[in-house]
This record gives sequence, C-alpha cells and structure tokens, in this order.
Amino acid sequence: MTLAQAWPASTGASTTFIPMSDKPIATLSPPGSSHALILHQLDEDQAQDVVSIPLEGKSSIADYMVIASGRSTRQVAAMAMKLAERLKKEGHGNARIEGLPAADWVLIDAGDVIVHLFRPEVRSFYNLERMWGFGDDAPAAAAGSA
Repeated sequence: MTLAQAWPASTGASTTFIPMSDKPIATLSPPGSSHALILHQLDEDQAQDVVSIPLEGKSSIADYMVIASGRSTRQVAAMAMKLAERLKKEGHGNARIEGLPAADWVLIDAGDVIVHLFRPEVRSFYNLERMWGFGDDAPAAAAGSA
C-alpha cells in the first residue's frame, strides 16, 4: 500500500512520509492507531508541512516522530490542545505536553508517537528533519546513518 492509498489526496493532506523500513505503510500505521489519529487530526487542523518519520528499530523513544508547522503561536497551541484531547477521548491515554505557554515549539509525547509542532521560523532554525538525516540540505552521510 502506498502513502497515496493510506492517506488519500482528497483530504488535502500535505504529509511527507519518510520510510525507514521496508514494511508496507499499512503495517506501519494501522487504522485506529495513535499515529493515524495524529496525522488525521493535524490534517483537520490545517497543519502545514507535516512529516512523519518511522523510528521503529532506529530509536527506543517512540515508533514515530511527527513534525508539523502552524501559522502562528495561537494555531500551534490550539493544535496541541486539540490533539491531546482527541488522543485521550479515543482511548490513547494522557499525552504529555511541553512548551505550550510560548507555543513556538510544542512537544507532545503520545507514547508511541512524538509530535513536534512549530511556528515555521522556529522549525527552520532547529531543523529536526536534518538532525534525523532528512531534508533537502541534509548531508548524504547523515541520511545513511539515521
């Protein structure tokens, strides 16, 4: 199953899925998983430049890291609060949130998924995608070692 099949273009999603596994996407993000719920909620909240990085087998902190941007601190804070409420409502437990007061960079620990919500300027400054060896300006050596 391709990302287009798993995440239809009709949703208007601008999600980039960075594969780090040979498993089909269907097994990476099953329906009803917290990862699928997070991607859907971010799409509903009009998050920008959503990137999902599978970490299973690469890191013990989570199975996925999701990085997204909001247009303002207000949108970033609203997305974070709504996402935490939705995770709890759907039975995925209480997500821990850091950085909400300033809302320049909000981290949501949803257990098996770590979500980073940024204002665009802050996201480009920290460039987490590059740290994990991805992105347009990532060095070739980092992409192979992530």
